[in-house]
Amino acid sequence: MRWDAQALSPAVNKPAVNKAPGNGAHGGSSGSPAAPVTDALLPLLGLVRSVSTPEFAGVTFHEVTAKSVLNKVVAGSRMPFEWTINPYRGCSHACVYCFARKSHTYLDFDAGLDFDSQVVVKINAAEVLRKELAKPSWGRQHVALGTNTDPYQRAEGRYQLMPGIIGALADSGTPLSILTKGTLLARDIPLLKHAAAQVPVGVGISLAMTDERLSEAVEPGTPGPRARLKLVSRLREAGLPCGVMAMPILPWLSDSDEALDSLFGSLSAAGATGVTAGALYLKPGTREWFMQWLAREHPQLAGKYRRLYGSGSYASKEYRAWLAGRIRYFKARHGFSGSQGFSHRELNGDTDDLDPREEEAQYPAGSIPGTAGHSGRHGSPAKQAAQPTLF
Repeated sequence: MRWDAQALSPAVNKPAVNKAPGNGAHGGSSGSPAAPVTDALLPLLGLVRSVSTPEFAGVTFHEVTAKSVLNKVVAGSRMPFEWTINPYRGCSHACVYCFARKSHTYLDFDAGLDFDSQVVVKINAAEVLRKELAKPSWGRQHVALGTNTDPYQRAEGRYQLMPGIIGALADSGTPLSILTKGTLLARDIPLLKHAAAQVPVGVGISLAMTDERLSEAVEPGTPGPRARLKLVSRLREAGLPCGVMAMPILPWLSDSDEALDSLFGSLSAAGATGVTAGALYLKPGTREWFMQWLAREHPQLAGKYRRLYGSGSYASKEYRAWLAGRIRYFKARHGFSGSQGFSHRELNGDTDDLDPREEEAQYPAGSIPGTAGHSGRHGSPAKQAAQPTLF
């Protein structure tokens, strides 16, 4: 491997870094890497070595050998799948709103810059997966990829774990789905077409805005909106389904009628088979990192967000109900039908007994095996509604 000269000691420790958002590989800062700090990271189970390279400036890859890669979804989950695979932990997409940030603290990393720059790579994922799928007890239930960190983040271009994973699932007769922001998925379109001839396949793209400048600010390590729209079109032209997760919609930043009209119009033109949308979710770990970013980049909104979210993870019921109406309007305007309007659950007026967790239980048509869906005019758009006075 050409990275051998860049390998750190297998007993590498977490580098000292500036924890303020905006610094690091995708945050715009420059300068030399900080010196290592001792005893901050390890032991990391299965660690083979840690690698840094100028090709991925500011990012360290911790290569590990996994004993298992199939993860059982916790009992009682509302998710439409029972099993997941995450070949990477941490994500160089560096989305300031990423809900998975707190999961990095389970590895003694922090949920901020470490999540963006300390990426764990399960280098034997495909090999281990084939052994797990070959067990007589395996029931060939749907397996979802991309539910925690993105399987097509930039590191996949180097490690190429996904072809082996897709092949193992398809060869074993296991339905699969992929959710990603990464246009590197295009590399595997031929493989996905072959898999779709063997098992049900779902493909989902995460795209919640068309404003390139806003995207660069809040998800700096991702391909921009135009690139992801082209990926949707390429998937559809290849005969594959492609649902879009238009999440998160950011209050006062991407929730205007102009922004929503552009988003749903662009998704319709690209041929998305379905779309769901929902407001920003600020769970612990994510909330602190996002609010630091907001205070720096949009200080005039910091107080509004604190009032809108209170001490919880979800925007107020009033805001979510208002956003649901706007999303229904623009979905109808741009010809989407047959899928839920707001997040993953339709909201109809009365929000007194609304459980926001139920809004996370379904995925857009095309993103889950067996939900290909279709676009088409359905109903008439609702009259334009003004954003409520929330404060």
